[in-house]
Amino acid sequence: MEIIFTGKRALVTGATKGIGRDIAIQLAKCGAQVVAVGRNQTDLATLKHEVPSIQIIPLDLSDWNATSTALTNLGPIDLLVNNAGLGWLKPMSEITEEDVDSVLGINTKALINVTRIVVQNLLSRNAPGSIVNLSSQASLAGLMHHTVYCASKGAVDAFTRAAALELGPYNIRVNCVNPTVILTDMGKLGWSDPKVAEPMIQKIPLRRFGEVREVVDAVLYLLSDRSSMVTGTCLPVDGGFLAC
Repeated sequence: MEIIFTGKRALVTGATKGIGRDIAIQLAKCGAQVVAVGRNQTDLATLKHEVPSIQIIPLDLSDWNATSTALTNLGPIDLLVNNAGLGWLKPMSEITEEDVDSVLGINTKALINVTRIVVQNLLSRNAPGSIVNLSSQASLAGLMHHTVYCASKGAVDAFTRAAALELGPYNIRVNCVNPTVILTDMGKLGWSDPKVAEPMIQKIPLRRFGEVREVVDAVLYLLSDRSSMVTGTCLPVDGGFLAC
C-alpha cells in the first residue's frame, strides 16, 4: 500500500530522536514538506543534514507562549504528529509537584497547545487535516511506578476522542497510536536487562517488543487518506498486550 503526501505540509514534534525522528524522515520520503520541532539543536541539525528538505525549529514546548509565537505564523500545516513526550519510573510516594508539572506539561498541555495552533490554521483555511497523537499502552493499562505517565497519556486519549468529535464536521481527523515498549535507542537501554524485560515480554502475546518502523507505519496510515473514515481512534501497537 503506497502512501503519498505530495503537496502536504507536516509538523512533527519531538523529532530529534527515536520514533519522532523516523516519522519526520518517512514523511519526507513520502513527499511531505516536513517541519521538525525539538529541544536539542544539535540533533535537529543532524536531522537537517540527513534530510535537507526538512525545516527545523528548536523549541521548548513546555513554554506555552514561546510555542504560540514560534508556530502561529508558520504557514499552512495539513498534518500534525504530536510525538513529544517524557516520563520516568517513580513510586507514588516519591512523586513531586515538579514531576507532575513536567510530565503533564509536555505530554498533555503542550500537545493541546500545538493542536490548538494547527487547528486554528486549518479552520482559517477551511482545509481538511489529519492529526495523530502519540499515546501509550500506559493510557489503557496500569503500569507499576508509571502513575503520572499513565495519567498524562490517559488525558491524551480523552483529548483525542473529544477533539475528533468537535473537528469531524470540518473534515479534520484526530487519532492516536498507543505503543508498547518500542526498541528505540532509549528503549533498548531501558529494557536491556533480561530480568526487567522478560516479565513484560511474557505479557505480550507476540512475545517481543515493538520496532520503531511498526509505530511509524501506523502513524503514516492514520495521517493518510487510506484511513479517511477513521477518527477518534486509539490504535494499540502493542503485540496484543491489551488483549490479555
